[in-house]
Parts: sequence; structure tokens; C-alpha cells
Amino acid sequence: MTLHDQTAATTAEAVAIDGLEITFRTPGRAVFTAVKDVALRVGAHEFVAIVGPTGCGKSTILNAAAGLLKPSAGSVRVFGAPLTDLNRAAGYLFQQDALMPWKTAQENVAIALTTNGVAKAEAAARAREWLSRVGLSAFGDRYPHMLSGGQRKRVGLAQVLIRDPRIILMDEPFGPLDAQTRVIMGDLLLKLWSADRKAAMFITHDLEEAIALADRVLIMSAGPASRIIGDYRIPLGRPRDVADIKLDPQFHALHREIWHALKEEVLKGYRQVEEQAS
Repeated sequence: MTLHDQTAATTAEAVAIDGLEITFRTPGRAVFTAVKDVALRVGAHEFVAIVGPTGCGKSTILNAAAGLLKPSAGSVRVFGAPLTDLNRAAGYLFQQDALMPWKTAQENVAIALTTNGVAKAEAAARAREWLSRVGLSAFGDRYPHMLSGGQRKRVGLAQVLIRDPRIILMDEPFGPLDAQTRVIMGDLLLKLWSADRKAAMFITHDLEEAIALADRVLIMSAGPASRIIGDYRIPLGRPRDVADIKLDPQFHALHREIWHALKEEVLKGYRQVEEQAS
């Protein structure tokens, strides 16, 4: 492989994690290892979902990719460069709303630009455009408490994407929503993502959601010292309809295969919780 080929291969990877270990000090000063020996790759135009038992460290990996957590061991690289601070190439969509209650929907979206030096008039115009893209063109003057959970999540999605990040990090973004709204939001996310196919890392407890959305599904072991134990490519065609794709026989075959590997880890996680409570 030539130097040019090596450089191309590296820059084609939006996120490269090797030997990642994250440890914490408990209140009793004991060392808790959340994840250990984690290695993963996310291509520059790839949608990767991560699933695993409750408390296995999925969000820990995402926070390391965001630069919010420093590795205790191992490395994180973003488009070939070591990540030593916040990941400026990434936008982060959290599980809980990150909207300012005293600002309107339009102002909440625009602030992602004004805090980076964009003039207010331009930011407002672009915010209106993004609210239209997420189906909220008539709701720009509403405050968060006047919006439904799904509408607030649409505002949050616009707030992240208006910055045009090269990487989209999502930590169970649709977890708080009802089942029907989750399907609608999944379709909206795929529609927006398909426009330019940014690198995406998506954390979820829902295996069906992971398969319906992603190009690859990674599964994690139960904690502590969780690691990635499976990497499954999802050969379902695009564009996808989140509800319709679940009727595809290939979807069911993938679900059976991945759940077979994931089920024991989920049960192990439950047993650990029961043992700690007893």
C-alpha cells in the first residue's frame, strides 16, 4: 500500500477507536472499568448503530468519540487525526432535550450558528429553512413547552444538522418517544441523512430500530469492562421505510441472528443487577 493509499484509507474513516478503555472512580474510591479493549471504525459516509445491555457503556463510547471523555487507555482518531479535545467535526443529539426553554424553536435552532459568529439575520433565515426541512415551518415562534415530544426532537435534530457536522452522534435520541412517533422520526432521520450521508453513530436499546436505520450494527457485552463482541453488516437496500423494512424476510433473518448473540449478554446484565440489589 502506497502512502497515498494509506492516507486515503485513514481519511475515509470518520472515527477510528483502538484499545479504548475508560475507567471511573466510584464514591468509595474503587476503580470501575466501564469499557475495555474497544476497537471500532465508522466510515465517512456510514451509519453505525451500537446496541447492548443496559449500563454496558454504549454512551461512554459515544462520549469518547465526542471528546467529552478522555480515554484511560487507547486512542480515538477523527478523520485520521488524534482526538485531544472536543470533537469539532461532530454534532451531538442527546436523549433528553437540549433546548433553552426561554427561546423559541427558531431561536433554539439559530443559536447553533450565532454562537459560532454567524450574523443573526443569516442565522434566522437558515433556522427557518431547517425548521421547514424537519416539518415545523409553522412552529418557529413556539416555545419548547408548547411543542410535543416529537416536535421538540425535530427542533433538536435541526439544531444539530444546521451546523453541517461531518459526524452525527446520537445517544438514544428517540428513546423518550412513543412507538408511532419513533417510526416517524426514524423516517425523517433517514431522509435527512440520505441527503449527504454523513458519518453517524447511533446508540439504542432497540435492536429493530438499529437494523432498520443502520449500515452496520455493533453489539456490546454486559459490563463491567464491556467490549464489542459482534459487528453485523446490514445488507438492506436504501432508501428505507422504517415500518415497511421490518416486514422484509431478510430483516427478520438479521434480527434472529443478532438477537441470538445479544440475548445472553442482556440476560447477564439483568443477573448482575439482581445480584447487586440482593
